[in-house]
Amino acid sequence: MDLRLKDKVVLVTAASRGLGYATAYALAQEGANIALCARNEAQLTPAAQRLADETGVEVLPIVADVADANAGDRLAAMTLENFGRIDALFINAGGPPPGKFLDLRANDWDAAINLTIQSAVRLAYAVIPVMRQQNEGSLLFNTSVTVKHPLDNLILSNSLRLAIVGLVKSLSIELGPNNIRVNAIGPGWTRTERVDQLLGDRAARNGTTPEAEAEKIAAAIPLGRIAEPEEYGRVAAFLLSPAASYVTGVTLLVDGGLSRAVM
Repeated sequence: MDLRLKDKVVLVTAASRGLGYATAYALAQEGANIALCARNEAQLTPAAQRLADETGVEVLPIVADVADANAGDRLAAMTLENFGRIDALFINAGGPPPGKFLDLRANDWDAAINLTIQSAVRLAYAVIPVMRQQNEGSLLFNTSVTVKHPLDNLILSNSLRLAIVGLVKSLSIELGPNNIRVNAIGPGWTRTERVDQLLGDRAARNGTTPEAEAEKIAAAIPLGRIAEPEEYGRVAAFLLSPAASYVTGVTLLVDGGLSRAVM
C-alpha cells in the first residue's frame, strides 16, 4: 500500500535510536523527508547519516532536548527554514523512571510532568499554527500500553500518559475542521534501551535476571514475544501518513495483545 508520504516533511523527536528512529526509518522508506531530533549529538549525527544513506531521503539532524522549554519553537523553526513546511509531527520523549509511589518524591513528578506532558504540549503549540496555515497535517503522540493496562512499578507512566490521551482526543475535535488529524500510539514491550532499563529494574526487585523477566513478560503476551522496534515504526508511519486520512482521535496499542481492555 502506498502511504502517500513521498516528499512529505515529518519532524520526529527523540529519534536517534529506539522507537523514534524506527518510526523515522519507516517514514523515510516511504519517501518522507525527515527532521530528526535527539539530544545527544554523538548519537544523532550517525543516525541521521545512516537514515539518509539507506533511504535516499533528505534528513535534517537537529540537536535538541524536548524537555527544554524552548525546544519546540526551535525545532519547528529549523524544520520550516530547511523544508518550507511540516506535514506531520511525531511527538516522542524518553519515558519517566520506574518506581512505586513511595519510592518517588514530588520533584520526581515535576520532572516527569515536564518530560511527558509539557514537552508534548510545547511541541504541539509550535507546530499546530503551521499546520493550520497549510490546512492539513498529522500529529502522533507516543504514549504507552500503560494508558489501557497499568504496569507494576510504573506509577509515573501509568498516571501521566493518560493526560496525553485526553489531549489527543480533545485536539482531534478542535483541529478536525482544519484537516489536522491527531492520534496516539501505545507501544507494549519492545526491544529498546528503555525496556532494557525496565527489565533491569524488575530483575533487581525480584532477585532474578533481565532475561528471566523478559521470558515472564513474553509468556503473558498473546503473540508470545516482545516486539521489534520496526514493528512499531510501521504502524506509527501509517498513522502519520495520508493513507490514514480518516483516522483521528484514536489511541492505537502496538502491544501484541497484552492489554485486555475492550475499549
